Amino acid sequence: MNLQLSGKRALVTGGTKGVGKAVVELLLAEGAKVMTAARTITKELPDCLYLAADLTTQEGCETLAAEAVRLLGGVDVLVHLLGGSSAPGGGFAALSDAHWQRELNLNLLPAVRLDRALLPNMLQRRTSVIVHVTSIQNKLPLPEATTAYAAAKAALSTYSKSLSKEVTPQGVRVIRVSPGWVETEASVALAERLAEEAGTDYEGGKKIIMDSLGGIPLGRPSQPAEVANLIAFLVSPRAASISGTEFVVDGGTVPTV
Repeated sequence: MNLQLSGKRALVTGGTKGVGKAVVELLLAEGAKVMTAARTITKELPDCLYLAADLTTQEGCETLAAEAVRLLGGVDVLVHLLGGSSAPGGGFAALSDAHWQRELNLNLLPAVRLDRALLPNMLQRRTSVIVHVTSIQNKLPLPEATTAYAAAKAALSTYSKSLSKEVTPQGVRVIRVSPGWVETEASVALAERLAEEAGTDYEGGKKIIMDSLGGIPLGRPSQPAEVANLIAFLVSPRAASISGTEFVVDGGTVPTV
């Protein structure tokens, strides 16, 4: 399917690894002009514009937005993939104010700040799209270690829905994509660590993670390219009437409607 993305200007946060890298690769393959940012740039893809910036800060977001306008001339597609969690295990009592603030600075505020900086220009063209990548943990939190992360992603989902109601009538579509467990570099490392601690192999480590989620009916985690395929379709003109909704990519993990 021709996604009609040739020449589109795309900004992807968190685009140097995992799902973000898969999105960058696919958008480039579809002919889009792509820019991304990370704290440090180690591996670069041909034809992609890279900026070293700390998007957990207001200054980093402002710098990225200004460079996107300067180098791309504006943004048609904005995909927020930056996220993750560094909070310790131990439940609610282990989470200090600093832990909570770090989760918000990583999983919520970069999207808010970049949207605020880039939307005025996007609204002028009336054919732009924003994707906020949330998580199934906004509905299925894991209290041992990801309470703050799940809460931040839930806040991102609520913010995204509110933004969609405001700007969709003005021509900017806003969509949420909510992945479950995706087999990225970070999740592979986690499965390997759990396997070593349990005295099993990598497949055993994967089973530990799947069991902690209550099982994945599909029997495996999603792959980064599978999530990227959905995002590329949603930002394309092929999905021109889709806005304000959330798409779950979790192999059936969430057990409710």
